[in-house]
Amino acid sequence: MSNVTLFGFPRSTFVKVVGLILTARNIEYRFHDTEDEMYLPIHLGRHPFGRVPALQHDDFMLYETNAIVAYVDDVFPGPKLTPDDPRKRARMNQWIGNLNWYFYPEMIYHIGHERGVYPELGIPGNDLIVQRALPKATRALEVMEKELSDGRPFLVGDAVTMADYFLLPTLFGFELTPEGKQLLPKFPAVTAWDNRMDALPTVVRFNASLPPRAPIQHAREWVHHHRPAA
Repeated sequence: MSNVTLFGFPRSTFVKVVGLILTARNIEYRFHDTEDEMYLPIHLGRHPFGRVPALQHDDFMLYETNAIVAYVDDVFPGPKLTPDDPRKRARMNQWIGNLNWYFYPEMIYHIGHERGVYPELGIPGNDLIVQRALPKATRALEVMEKELSDGRPFLVGDAVTMADYFLLPTLFGFELTPEGKQLLPKFPAVTAWDNRMDALPTVVRFNASLPPRAPIQHAREWVHHHRPAA
């Protein structure tokens, strides 16, 4: 077994990205749940900004999702998720950037938190935050729909890349919200991609490894530290 540990809490969107990519690359790893450690010195030693994920490989500790998955794809043997062709590789990185800047902030950080994470803790969601984010989430889906409208199975072409694994957890989280349930069926190419991804053996195997869904207790602190203003 590779001496690899993934640090994070199970419902983190970006922790899921790393878990999916480790699973897709057939890298055995140990998962360390940081739910009770997020604001303690032990976790700040892994990630100085108190976020997740972080990954340890032997004596090498690394944080930030983009850096972690690039390292994983470089270091471990087996078929890579990064295309050799420079244009396809550029498209993959473009879509990872799209996820980081245009999908995740609106669909999860704004809408998902207000509709799911906070209400699960007895904290009322803020409709103004959701309403402000919804047009931007819609635009993101319009762009993705156009990209997939030529019938390609995955974002960069015929083969799954890291870009697909970056997008999947955010789309999953958005699908749990009332807005996502209403909006996503209007985008048939995105829905077909989502169904195709969900059926991949990697995704089935990873999802089966997840614990039962539970409230994110440390998110009570998010209200004070990084909830967006209404």
